Amino acid sequence: MHIFITAGEPSGDKLGAALMQGLRRRVPDVRFTGIGGERMIAEGLESLFPMDEISVMGITEILRQYGALKARIRETSEAVVAARPDALVTVDLPEFSLRVAKQVKAASDIRVVHYVAPTVWAWRPGRAAKMAAHVDQVLALLPFEPPYMEAAGMRCDFVGHPVVTEPQASPGEQAAFRARHRIGDAPMALVLPGSRRSEISRLGPVFREVAERVHAARPELQLVIPAATPVAPLVEELCADWPGNPLVLDPRSLGEEAAAEKRAAFGAADVALAASGTVALELAAAATPMVIGYDMGWLSRQIIGRLLLVDTVNLVNLVSETRTIPEFIGKDCRPEPIAEALLQVIDAPEAQSEAMALTMERLGRDGPHPGDRAAQAVLEGLGQD
Repeated sequence: MHIFITAGEPSGDKLGAALMQGLRRRVPDVRFTGIGGERMIAEGLESLFPMDEISVMGITEILRQYGALKARIRETSEAVVAARPDALVTVDLPEFSLRVAKQVKAASDIRVVHYVAPTVWAWRPGRAAKMAAHVDQVLALLPFEPPYMEAAGMRCDFVGHPVVTEPQASPGEQAAFRARHRIGDAPMALVLPGSRRSEISRLGPVFREVAERVHAARPELQLVIPAATPVAPLVEELCADWPGNPLVLDPRSLGEEAAAEKRAAFGAADVALAASGTVALELAAAATPMVIGYDMGWLSRQIIGRLLLVDTVNLVNLVSETRTIPEFIGKDCRPEPIAEALLQVIDAPEAQSEAMALTMERLGRDGPHPGDRAAQAVLEGLGQD
């Protein structure tokens, strides 16, 4: 069996590697070619070119690199058609993946599987119908996504979310974190302003005022700010004069211990203030109650606000079918209500426990590994189950 598989960013590389492992357990002599990073290459992928050459995000960056990206799309689709694999599996990165899929389908009848369903349940539902013209099967991370894909004419399998496979800090590791940073039994709040410069620059002033208000009400509260490597200097600069002497976890100085330190912080925290995104699922996996805030540029806010189909974008709220997680998006992302909500969660953290546990259960915790489920779905789609 020959599978051509592509990924263009670290999260996709991780999903792709797990799928490759699952396929090899079922088909030991399976062969992989395509595009991937370190994890997929370690699983035996022969990569056409470095993955980071197609890892672009945002309209401005895509336009700036459009010529190079277009050439890589053409090169990849031609390689797929020439190789005649049993299936093409594209992992996330729709700007690249779906253009490759379109060109492959125009020149062949190769089966196309796309891993990670687009958020058609949130906005632009017409994307599903456009995908169906050149995608045969979708592997979904969220349990409510298959009906949207199936209605457009594609097979769709819910395979579980990778967050359920992430290790969690033990009580001993959490206690050691508190002792190491001299937090002791004091209440502790995570502040997670995002992983991109634009997010941090926009949310920083709002989160700072929230910190000031909460510190005035609870001066004993210790703020801990885990920073992503690319934006660590910006985060340190941002919170240098915040009240309460916040602790910044800088992965550059932590080295190989960075991931364990972040896990311990997530587990040890009593509450978190976070930018909207998949970090909400990481917090739910650690059973850390949260308040979510997010804003965007004026134009994006106007466009997305008009297209949005749901009344919440928080995945814990959506998966658990509750509205337990306080969420302040767009024009509602203001310090006063966010600080008030954070104080309320500190006083009654157990209110979110059931929704977080239900979310993890519905995403596949304690079930088969998502990589195995994805592999089984691909093989079933090929009629080799």
